[in-house]
Amino acid sequence: MNKLSWIKEKIVLLFKLHMIQLVTACLVIVGVFFAVSYQNVHTETYEIEKFSAAKETIRSPITIENVKETEKNIREIVQSVDDHFEIAEEVVDEQITYINELFEAINKIDKEQAELDDEEEELSTISDKIAYLRNLIPSNSLSEMDKETFRSLFEATDSQVRLAKELITTTIYDAYHDGIKVEEVEQAIKDAQQRLTYSTLDDTFVEALLPIVEASIQPNAFFSAEQTNEAQEQARDSVEPVMIRAGEVIVEEGQLITNEIYDELEVAGLLNDERNLYPTIGLFLLIFLIGLFLFFEMHHHLSRARLDLSKIIAICLLSICLVLMLKVVSFYTTATNPLYFCAPVATVSMLLKVLVNERIAIVMSLFYAVIGSVIFNANIAGMLNMEAGIFILFSQLASIFFLSVIKDRGAIIKSGLATSIVNILTICLFLFLSFEKYSWIDYLVFSGYGFLSAIIANVLTLGMLPFFESGLGILSDTKLLSLSSPNHPLLRKLLIEAPGTYHHSIMVANLSEVACEVIGANGLLARVAAYYHDLGKTVRPHYFIENQMGMKNPHDHLDPYQSAEIILQHPIDSAKLLKKEKLPKEIIDIALQHHGTTLLKYFYYKAKERNDKVTEEKFRYTGPKPKTKEAAVVSICDSIEAASRSLANPTQEEIEKIVSSIFETRLLDGQLNDSSLTFNELEQMKLAICETLKGIYHSRIQYPKETNMKEAK
Repeated sequence: MNKLSWIKEKIVLLFKLHMIQLVTACLVIVGVFFAVSYQNVHTETYEIEKFSAAKETIRSPITIENVKETEKNIREIVQSVDDHFEIAEEVVDEQITYINELFEAINKIDKEQAELDDEEEELSTISDKIAYLRNLIPSNSLSEMDKETFRSLFEATDSQVRLAKELITTTIYDAYHDGIKVEEVEQAIKDAQQRLTYSTLDDTFVEALLPIVEASIQPNAFFSAEQTNEAQEQARDSVEPVMIRAGEVIVEEGQLITNEIYDELEVAGLLNDERNLYPTIGLFLLIFLIGLFLFFEMHHHLSRARLDLSKIIAICLLSICLVLMLKVVSFYTTATNPLYFCAPVATVSMLLKVLVNERIAIVMSLFYAVIGSVIFNANIAGMLNMEAGIFILFSQLASIFFLSVIKDRGAIIKSGLATSIVNILTICLFLFLSFEKYSWIDYLVFSGYGFLSAIIANVLTLGMLPFFESGLGILSDTKLLSLSSPNHPLLRKLLIEAPGTYHHSIMVANLSEVACEVIGANGLLARVAAYYHDLGKTVRPHYFIENQMGMKNPHDHLDPYQSAEIILQHPIDSAKLLKKEKLPKEIIDIALQHHGTTLLKYFYYKAKERNDKVTEEKFRYTGPKPKTKEAAVVSICDSIEAASRSLANPTQEEIEKIVSSIFETRLLDGQLNDSSLTFNELEQMKLAICETLKGIYHSRIQYPKETNMKEAK
């Protein structure tokens, strides 16, 4: 019970240590992010006096409405709206009616007096006609006209009267068409009378008609408060707000600070520190969210034993290097020269994938893109450079996706070339979407930036990778691939000095890789570790049956205790040789743990035949038990491969039986307790190993011997 409590206490302490490491790493990363991008959101304020010369060019840090200028524009446009008048159509109809009645009355009088022939009587009749006419037409301005006008109408011929009526009516209609205001009456009368003078009628007759036109023109356009207010509202709504855009130059260096410029500086918050706090709070919230997501992501990998202190340090160092590089590039970036296109951002994403894993690389790429959009915002608070952010994201994602299979370091070069194509396409995308017109020289220059970015990233990745692998002791896939080469000195040593063990190791490696892949473990690590797990057998190769090759077994002349001591020593010898050659710790651990604390049954039972009081402790491996899934897989596959070679006729049933037996024995003996393997994973491993062994030991055609062929002839 005390031992169980001690184990629990150690687990709790280890968990706390990992959490401290994780929190510290997240704080370091987000702290650097905040420090580097703080200047990009911090708005500098100025002490400026009116009517002084500006000491430098000042740009607006934010987009904000200049309310004062907007209201000024509204006042000006409202004041410019003309008064609206409502035209009274009834005035026109009324005047035209009067004119029609006048000429109808004249026609009527003429018809009644047509039969009178006496001249004396005719003269008296014209006066009577005028008097009679005034009685016929309504009392209005026409009825009060001078007698001479009426006399001219009575003396004119019928055709002249008809033409006069048409001319006056048309002139009146035209005069009233656009409305006549009170102050426009005199001008309208003059215009109408002038039109009459250009007619074909006799000038004297026209002169007599002018009073009719004058009497018929009256105001018909009256001020409309409702229409005027409506027009003013429409004018007010049409005014666009006067905006001060982020990045807009408010004052040039040496320019005089006028009242208008001073007001704009004040609106943009450049004359006081009140607005400076808000962008800082916004940046803090952004960094906090990044830190929160980063913590959960790293904790996810830590809980699955996919992250250790070395990898956490690598993430911190690479993150710091990237943001510092982006900051330096931002100092030389201008609106016309976007140098972020040539920043080798793909370096970090490729290193993260090789050193840690793909998921971490993708997640960190998203964070780097967000921070990059802040760093390249031209120091304009509240603005994100989405062009820079998208380029950084696409470049990194391309390098990750095209680095899918790492067979050698040449895969990094191929990924870099593919990334350069994506970089060029992304840059062309921005250029084509831009409103600005670019020349082919611009396309070539900016595309060259993208190509240069990928090439530099390739060089930096290949150059920095060994330092991270050796300096932090991180076992990457490229390192594993180099260790898996048959030309490695240790594997050559194993092949020459213990060829049977070498072949056994190759078979164990094949089984281990297949088993790891079905449960999501590191198959490449298991394969390489399996190559080296029995390296200790080279110390005394002939004491292991696979290397005896027909020679006498030296164990036949040894005491079981001596034989057991030699056999039990080989995991320790393997670890010593691997440490001496400075191989990665993960491979050394698997070599040391691949037998766990299992019992060396053959020599144990042989000793027990001589003495019943023999204890198991002296015939058990010193361990420790497998601590990782990869170590447990190599341990199981090592026993299965050795046992399968002992089968005289390896049928499918025999293979399944022996595999199940070894799994069961390891479970009952508690050898898998520390490996975190689940029963479901064990079942998946069992099926995969059985399928692989069946493929290895498939039935073959029995070829006839040469003597039998001669006898058949």
